[in-house]
Amino acid sequence: MGNIEHLRKTTEVSLAKLEADITATRPGSSLPSVELPDYVEHHEGVSRVGALSAEAVVRDYEAAAKEIESMGAELIDAAKRCELMTADVHNAIAYMRDTAAAYREDAKKIFNRIEDCAQFTQDVRKTCEEVKRKMVESNTTN
Repeated sequence: MGNIEHLRKTTEVSLAKLEADITATRPGSSLPSVELPDYVEHHEGVSRVGALSAEAVVRDYEAAAKEIESMGAELIDAAKRCELMTADVHNAIAYMRDTAAAYREDAKKIFNRIEDCAQFTQDVRKTCEEVKRKMVESNTTN
């Protein structure tokens, strides 16, 4: 850690060299040479280093803002997919309700058919017993 502190203490920033490096990177003396976002503009009398620093910061913020907007677009897309899935779920629920209603209707038909058959069988037995009884009575009276 002593080496890092020593390095920091001995390193001096030369503003003249920094400005020369920036000028070499971005030739020209006019500040508006690089397009800025619409919501900012350079102030009169700001040094070139200050203006370039402000540009760098605003560009970083603008890049972050665009990423945030991009996330918003992704969220909107996810919401649309959720809406479609919700519609599919509602359709599935409606299908299940219809299927359950059809099962109940089938159960009612089968229930009634079984009871009708049971009643018919009971009537047949009753009729057979009456016929049998009449046959026995007619044989005993003769």
